[in-house]
Amino acid sequence: MSTKRHLILDSTPIDPITLIAEGDELIAVYMEVHQHAPDPAEYGERVDSDPLLNEAARQLTEYFAGDRTEFDLPLRPIGTDFQQRVWRALCDIPFGQTWSYREVAEHIGSPTASRAVGLANGRNPISIVIPCHRVIGANGSMTGYGGGIERKRWLLSHEAGAAEGALF
Repeated sequence: MSTKRHLILDSTPIDPITLIAEGDELIAVYMEVHQHAPDPAEYGERVDSDPLLNEAARQLTEYFAGDRTEFDLPLRPIGTDFQQRVWRALCDIPFGQTWSYREVAEHIGSPTASRAVGLANGRNPISIVIPCHRVIGANGSMTGYGGGIERKRWLLSHEAGAAEGALF
């Protein structure tokens, strides 16, 4: 069985990000402050260099620089079948756009499951790469975000072409 390993991407405009891989798949991207992140002891060995984690770091760096709008990484988010459906749907939200929880629920064929979509969205373990930040309230309101509302605002502003500099 392959073991987990992690790399910390220190230089991002939204504070450090921890990238976690198991085998040849990315299983998590957590922000420094992340509501549903597990205990860091579960991240596995910290590495300074790893082909997959280096590639994920490169793509995230390009994203933050405004040079990337889509990610091309092998992903394995760990969750229930319903969560998996929601997370796949999040990847269908185009860069720079937002969907409401209801729109995501309709997209997965469960139009009355907005609340369940919200719960699944909040449990997304691969932040940014699986763009849970692109989901907002039906009235356009900024709703919860595991990394904090200020990071969600920054990410949406960044994708709209308006974000400048670091968040903090």
